[in-house]
Amino acid sequence: MRKYDNYTIAEYFRKQGAQIGEGCYIIPRNLGTEPYLVRIGNHVTIAKGVTFITHDGGAWIARDEYLDIQVFGPIIIKDNCVIGQNAILFPNIKVGPNSIVGAGSVVISDVPPNTIVMGVPARPFGSIERYKQKCIEQWKQQKPPDCLIEPDKNWWNSKHFKENREKLRKHLLNIFAEELRLSSTKLKDTLNENKRCYPNIQ
Repeated sequence: MRKYDNYTIAEYFRKQGAQIGEGCYIIPRNLGTEPYLVRIGNHVTIAKGVTFITHDGGAWIARDEYLDIQVFGPIIIKDNCVIGQNAILFPNIKVGPNSIVGAGSVVISDVPPNTIVMGVPARPFGSIERYKQKCIEQWKQQKPPDCLIEPDKNWWNSKHFKENREKLRKHLLNIFAEELRLSSTKLKDTLNENKRCYPNIQ
């Protein structure tokens, strides 16, 4: 397992029977108890803590009548999707292409193409196109003007990654200086108020 990284772990899952396309970034190291029921398209990113549930544990209640009853279903994620941190994917669901599953969401039914879903259970929330344009505009402002990326590389695989991360840190602190200063001031005020009200608490 150690020989794989987030880009190559797909090779390991394919050996377990999962169908996985190209150009995926997968942080979890487990696709559930039936990885052969998982199909992931091209250019999909799956964040930390995502849970794949390909069986219905609720079938337990029928075991007084059918001792060996088990119920299963596939999980299908189409091309160019994002599955956010700690999302839970239930059996018999499809995530349509160009869709985003928000962090912490519980997906119990199909996600239409070009859709953002969030919540418990996950429901449509906003427009993919508007979200994409918003991200592009924000990155134009937040990308360090002096970052270096080779023509055939991207942010993550550039040899300047560490330098660029440091430039990004400084650039973001400058952009959000006012908001962070206000937050820090509010925190200090709250702590001072607590000391005044509760002088015996250290």
